[in-house]
Formats: sequence, structure tokens, C-alpha cells
Amino acid sequence: MPVATKHQKPHELKFDRFSLNLGQRTHVMGVLNRTPDSFSDGGEFLEEDAALRRIRDMVREGADIIDIGGESTRPCSNGVSLSEELARTIPIIRKAAKEIDAPISIDTSKHEVAFRAIQAGASLVNDITGLKSDSKMAEVIASSGAAVCVMHMKGAPCDMQDNPRYEDLMEEIVDGLRESVEIARAAGISPDKIIVDPGIGFGKTVEHNLTIIKRLGELMTLGRPVLIGTSRKSFIGKTLKKSVESRLMGTAATCALAILAGASIIRVHDVKEMVDVARMTDAIKKGRAR
Repeated sequence: MPVATKHQKPHELKFDRFSLNLGQRTHVMGVLNRTPDSFSDGGEFLEEDAALRRIRDMVREGADIIDIGGESTRPCSNGVSLSEELARTIPIIRKAAKEIDAPISIDTSKHEVAFRAIQAGASLVNDITGLKSDSKMAEVIASSGAAVCVMHMKGAPCDMQDNPRYEDLMEEIVDGLRESVEIARAAGISPDKIIVDPGIGFGKTVEHNLTIIKRLGELMTLGRPVLIGTSRKSFIGKTLKKSVESRLMGTAATCALAILAGASIIRVHDVKEMVDVARMTDAIKKGRAR
């Protein structure tokens, strides 16, 4: 039986000096965590030189967007101070923006960090709380002209994995994301600058995460491009009984199926390998080589 595929409508995501034609091909967001305690690469890129090298490498490997974060959002994490998050992100964004020819995303839920990051050269705000934890975030993004990715999360990182329950998983995710889109639009953020993310691993069990990928096409009712981040996450490890370092193939499988189900952007650590996965999956989805 052939695999059913979903197709995102062509969508041009415009930044200050960049434009991404989502829907024509899958775009890849490369992850850079400047934290000592992220689940996958904690501490690896705290040194500025190492961080800049990794950013350059990801762009060379085919990353379309670079997502920089200074606060771990792994399960049971408690966050960091504003000053610490600013110190971890703003200098590296400022330097990277002068070097790379790709939009930079700031992964934060604090409006002060978003504001300073945009001033430093970021074009996209990736907010895991879906604009729901900081009442000033949507206003900051709207006034700057930046784009936003709103994610669904049940609870907060410190407690989100404490036995999460849903009456109807996909309905609740769609409704939660619709609320975030409405917050964005009410603040004046242009609809064509809004991306949605179902929040794999954020207040979800292994079974929830598998179901989200299987039923990802249901998010198309929101009419917004879908970003999905499965890279190296624990549901892959628990399914395959693999350590973080051994989850490359599991990540590849989830990315391929998410693309077939309609994802426009995949957020990944292993950029080079996942660019190949995206290109091959796109070719299968379209029935032709690019």
C-alpha cells in the first residue's frame, strides 16, 4: 500500500533580508544549544569559537535556519536568569549574523531576550510556550517584523513529563496552537510570519509522540507551515533502546515520516545527514528528483 502524503501549500516566509519558500522543499533548522545541561549537546558549544565553528559548519552542510538557545528546556529543567540567557545568546547572534547568509532564530520564551536577539540580528523567535508565558512577547515580535514559531507544550519544562494526559491528543494540540496563532495575530504579527510546532517531547509520552508524527497532517487545518523537532529525543531512545549518541537513524525515520505527513521544517542537530533525508523524502513525495 502506498504511503499517504500531505502537501503544505506553497508559503513564502519573509525575513528582513531573507526569504524561504516553504512548501517547495523541506527546510532544515540547525540547533545550537549554548547551555551546560541540554539533553543532547550540553556544554559542547559554550566556548564562543566552538559555537561559531558549529554555526558555520551547519550552514555549509545545508541548514536553512540556525536556531540558537541559551536555556535548556529538557524535562525537569528549571531555567536560567535573564542575565545568563542574554550572555549566552546575544554575543554569538551578533557575530554569527555578520558571518552567515542564513536567518537566525532565537529559542526563548522571554521577551527581553527576543528583543535583544532581534536587535543583534535574529529574524525568528522560537517560543516553546506559544506566546502564552510572557504577555509582552507577541508585541515585541510584532513591532520588530520578525517571524515566530509557536509551539504546543503541556505544563512547563520542570513538570511537563509528570504523567501528561489528554482527552483527545490531536484536538487539544490543534486547539492550543490555534490559540497561539490568535495571540500572534491579535498583537499584529502577520499571518505569513507564523509557524506552528506540535511540541514533540513537551508534555507528551512516547505513545503521544508517535501518534503526533502519524497524525501530523491534522495540523494542516491551521493553515500555517509546520515545524517539527524530533532530533535525538528520548522517545526515540525509549523506542529503540538507544543512547542519545545512537539515535541518528531513529531521528532520520521520524523526519522522513514527518515530511511525508506535511512538515515544512525539521529542527535537527545532525544537519548534514538530515539534509540528505529531507532531499530524498522530498523526491519521493514529489515523484521526481529536484
